[in-house]
Amino acid sequence: MTTRHHAEGRSMLESRVPVRGAASSGTLVTMAVAGIIALSTSCAPARQEASTGGTYDDLLALFDEWRAFEMPEFVDGVPDYSARAMATQRTALAGWQARLAGFDVQGWPVAQQIDWHLVRAEMNGLEFDHRVRRPWERDPAFYVTIYPAQSDVPAHEGPVIHGWIDLWLYDYPLSAEDAAELAERIGATPRILEQARVNLTGNARDLWLASLRSFGGQIADLERLGERVRGTSAELDAAIVAARDATEDFIGWLEQQAPSKTGPSGVGKDEYTWYMQNVHLVPFSWEEQVTLMHRELARAHSSLRLEEHRNRDLPELERIDDADEYDRRLNDAVTRYMEFLEEEEIHTIEEWMDPALRAQMGNFTPAGPDELRNFFQEVNYRDPMVLMTHKHHWIELAYIREKPHPSPIRSAPPLYNIYDNRSEGLATGMEEMSMHAGLYDGFPRSRELVWIMLAQRAARALAGLYLHGHEFTMEEAVEYAGRWTPRGWLPDAGLVRGEQQLYLRQPGYGTSYVTGKIQLEELIAEVALERGDAFTVGSFFDDYFRAGVIPHTLVRWEMSGRKDPILMVGGGND
Repeated sequence: MTTRHHAEGRSMLESRVPVRGAASSGTLVTMAVAGIIALSTSCAPARQEASTGGTYDDLLALFDEWRAFEMPEFVDGVPDYSARAMATQRTALAGWQARLAGFDVQGWPVAQQIDWHLVRAEMNGLEFDHRVRRPWERDPAFYVTIYPAQSDVPAHEGPVIHGWIDLWLYDYPLSAEDAAELAERIGATPRILEQARVNLTGNARDLWLASLRSFGGQIADLERLGERVRGTSAELDAAIVAARDATEDFIGWLEQQAPSKTGPSGVGKDEYTWYMQNVHLVPFSWEEQVTLMHRELARAHSSLRLEEHRNRDLPELERIDDADEYDRRLNDAVTRYMEFLEEEEIHTIEEWMDPALRAQMGNFTPAGPDELRNFFQEVNYRDPMVLMTHKHHWIELAYIREKPHPSPIRSAPPLYNIYDNRSEGLATGMEEMSMHAGLYDGFPRSRELVWIMLAQRAARALAGLYLHGHEFTMEEAVEYAGRWTPRGWLPDAGLVRGEQQLYLRQPGYGTSYVTGKIQLEELIAEVALERGDAFTVGSFFDDYFRAGVIPHTLVRWEMSGRKDPILMVGGGND
């Protein structure tokens, strides 16, 4: 029997169905999947002729149909990414793009035109996947299905297979219904990995080798889940063991095939530029992003040296050295950051923002006095405030949950990580902008950490750009990022490889932290110039949040009325 459905997870479902971890019942996923089955059944044969004119309501209907089309068919619980199925989808995609291009949106309000461009970007994303990225064929990690923790952005970072399993969406201890559901879904893992062996005909060496770590992580996640739910149901216990064994066998197959994989994993400079400008709606080319990253890297290093010079007679920051101090310092950082945001009128404060941050403090990791932890821990254990500003992510996610955008298109997390330069750019921007706004007044040594963070982000972004431009191998990227991260705080090659794997899998993600920050700075400058004496930081960010987590070019269009040249395409939009 062939059915067409979508598994629960970070998807358009979450704009219509409450998040499952927050005091919600085990029936939510079933309801969501049932809704998609109904939608898919009714929309699968949707007409593919180009529209003429069309209203905004027609666009909303097309969006729902498009989201159903973008998902593959499921056969016996397994999404069909076979060569035949993907060829069929690619052929049909042109019809969907023609339908969208047939809309005459010239006279629509800007907000509605922005929604049209979001749908266009998603369709371009699927086109790029078929034409260039082909994760089902080139990227073994695409077939990882187990995700134990929520991402700090609106959807998973990087491409994910339909049918992924977000363990964090379930309430524990599991109900009998949830245990049965998980047993069925995890039980599909061996069949998914069997299909993967057939589909994975690509020759992307770095992606292939990096996937070994991904599946090693899946084994560890399944083992932890097995311990957590053991005895809940015999069927779930058996499904977890079978999935774990199948994953281990799959790793063996990957290792056996690895010597034959010799090709590049990056998409190339021209395709990278096309993807940025047509999918993520980022106006910079590959070459321009290289220039921007070099500029930010130099600015971060030189600013750090000047800060160090100014602080040369001050004692260095000491690391947190026990769990009690960790909990106290992290809680204090949340309190102080929320007070800063409110007292300095950075943006409107809501009661759900403080708990959103406080829930993400993590746990203390012991280390010897001369032992380096993870790079981000080295920062966090000196002053938790620096990463707390980056954790504005969690305020943003709470904002999406508590005040979803009224547009069904904008309230749904964009496919293909299209949100990245907006979401990661805001989080990175808050690190430096909060410093300039006075957050570290009285804490001069903490300013050094802000520049160290920016240097690391620019260095790893450059490494990722050179990987995509076929100028670096993975090991050269690892060496470059480590060498240009100050104080030798990035000795963990595993961390760097994990980051570079994501950036290979998702073009643009590595640079999004810095290009997004730059675009945010540009937008502040433009809006301030337009509003003159009426400009305030608080009103700016309130308007910024209301626009939704969408590319900065679209936020800019809505807030300033300025339409970027990369948006001057088709559909009566010239």
